Amino acid sequence: MTTIEAPAQPKRKTLYRGDPGMWSWALHRITGVTLFFFLFVHVLDTALVRVSPEAYNATIETYKNPLVALMEMGLVVAVLFHALNGVRVILVDFWSQGPRYQKLMLWVVLGVTAVLAGGAIGRMFYYLFTEH
Repeated sequence: MTTIEAPAQPKRKTLYRGDPGMWSWALHRITGVTLFFFLFVHVLDTALVRVSPEAYNATIETYKNPLVALMEMGLVVAVLFHALNGVRVILVDFWSQGPRYQKLMLWVVLGVTAVLAGGAIGRMFYYLFTEH
C-alpha cells in the first residue's frame, strides 16, 4: 500500500485570512481607539478654557487649517462606521438569524457609512471652501 503526502500549505504571515468579519472586527477596534483618543483630547482642550481663555483661543486657532479639516472628515467616517458596525455586532450577538446574515449586514453598514459620510464630507468641503 502506497501513501501519498498532501502538499504543504504555505505559511501565513498574519492571523487575518481576508474574511470580511475579521477586517470588520479590526476596523471596529481601530475606530474605537481613534474615537477614545479624540474624546480625550477634546475634553483636555475644552477644559483649557477654565485655566486660560487666551490659551484656549490660541489652541482653537491652531485647529483652523486644512489638515485638521481632513482629520475631522476622517473622524466623521470613524464615528459612522463604529456606530453602525456596533449595531451590526449587537444584531449578530442577540438576533437568532444574526450570524447567518452577518456578511450581508456588513456590506449594508459599509454602504450606509459611505452614503452618510459622502454627504457629511461634501458639506464639510463646502464649508471649508466657502467660509474661509
